[in-house]
Amino acid sequence: MKIEHLGIAVKSLSDSDDLFSRLLGKSNYKQESVEREGVTTSFYEIGESKIELLEATNPESPIVKFLDKKGEGIHHIAFGVENIQTEIERLKKEGFIFISEEPKEGADNKLVVFIHPKSTNGVLVELCQEKP
Repeated sequence: MKIEHLGIAVKSLSDSDDLFSRLLGKSNYKQESVEREGVTTSFYEIGESKIELLEATNPESPIVKFLDKKGEGIHHIAFGVENIQTEIERLKKEGFIFISEEPKEGADNKLVVFIHPKSTNGVLVELCQEKP
């Protein structure tokens, strides 16, 4: 397991891309829409990890709800795993609660699943595996 990326909820992807490009001294390597989740993402590589900026694309997006409640900022931490099904089963046995127990296609060529913040000290945790 490694930290794959930090997800940051933003109001404006274009404004935040400008800010992070200046901050990191490099451009994003990918921008991608995930219609099912109602987000557009922008990725930056930082060593072996990444930063993912997330902008809502519709009023039902979980990002809208997050921004309304907490404002811009860290939305989730994602851990890269070798076998997402094995990790789901292991963590369920440890008592962790999942938002959904079935991995879905996510951004950046990943299968993803989220652990509910109620079981992780208020932090939304994403597990992600490179799609085969």
